[in-house]
Amino acid sequence: MLNYINWDPINKFNLGKGISIHIYSLMFIISFIIGWYIMKLIYKIDNVPKEYLDSLFIYTVLGTIIGARLGQVFFYDLSYFYDHWIEAILPIRENPNHYLLGRIKGYEFIGYRGLSSHGATIGIIFSSFFYSKKILKKSFFWICDRLCIVVTLAAVFIRIGNFFNSEIVGKPSIPILPWSVKFIQMDTGYGDIIPRHPTQIYESIIYFCIFLLLWFLYKKKNIKKDIGYISGIFFIILWSSRFLLEFIKEPQGEEMIHLFNLNTGQWLSIPCIIFGILIFYLSRINFFS
Repeated sequence: MLNYINWDPINKFNLGKGISIHIYSLMFIISFIIGWYIMKLIYKIDNVPKEYLDSLFIYTVLGTIIGARLGQVFFYDLSYFYDHWIEAILPIRENPNHYLLGRIKGYEFIGYRGLSSHGATIGIIFSSFFYSKKILKKSFFWICDRLCIVVTLAAVFIRIGNFFNSEIVGKPSIPILPWSVKFIQMDTGYGDIIPRHPTQIYESIIYFCIFLLLWFLYKKKNIKKDIGYISGIFFIILWSSRFLLEFIKEPQGEEMIHLFNLNTGQWLSIPCIIFGILIFYLSRINFFS
C-alpha cells in the first residue's frame, strides 16, 4: 500500500480549434471574480459608491498581471526570456506545429504560466497607489487594508492552480509522509519524480487562515480607525510564512539571488516583512489617520 499520493492531473481543458484553458488560468479568473464580489461587499459596508469598484478592478488586474509577469522575467528566468522575449510580453510561444486560434501558423497560446507573487505584490502596490490618488481620493493604506484581504484569498486559488500544474513543488519528503505527493507530470528540471512536500497546498491552507484573520480584523469596528493596521499584519504574517516555506521548496528557474543559503523568494520576502513591521508600528501611533 502506497504511503504517498500519486498526482497525475488533467491540467487543462481543450475547447477546440487549438484553444485550451489551463486550470491555473481558471483559478486566476475565479480569484478575480470572487475578489470583485468581496470588494463589492466591503465597499457597501464602508459606504463607498459602487462606481469606484469597476476602476479598482481594472487597476488591480493590470497591476497584478504586469507586476507578476515582470517579476517572473527579472527575478527568476531572465536568461530564458532574453531568448524568448515574445513570451515575456504575450501569452503565446513559437511552435511550428501549431496554429494560433486555428489561423496563425507557428504559434500556440500557452497563457501566462510564469508569474511571480513578489512581482504581483509590487504591481498591486503601484496600481493601488495610483487608484487611491486619482480615483478614490482616500489614503493609500485605507485601500491597502481592504485589498490585502482579497489578495490573500486570491493567493489560495493561485496556489491550487500551481498544484494542478505540478509546479513550485516541494523538496523530497524525508521521511515520506502520508500526504507526500509524487508529481507524475513534474518538470524533471526539479529533480527526480519522487514523493515531495505539497508546498502549494501548505501555502493555500496558510493563506486561507490569514484571509480569515484579516476578515475578522476588518469586521472589528475599532480596527477600521487604525489605518494601516491590517496591511501591516498582512505583510508580516503572509511574507513570514512564505519565507519559512521556501526552506522546503525546490528552486524556481534560474533564480536571481542565492546568498547565505537563502533563495530569491526569501530575499524578496525580507523587505516585505520589514515593510509590514514599519506599517504596523506607524498604524499604532495613528500616523496615517
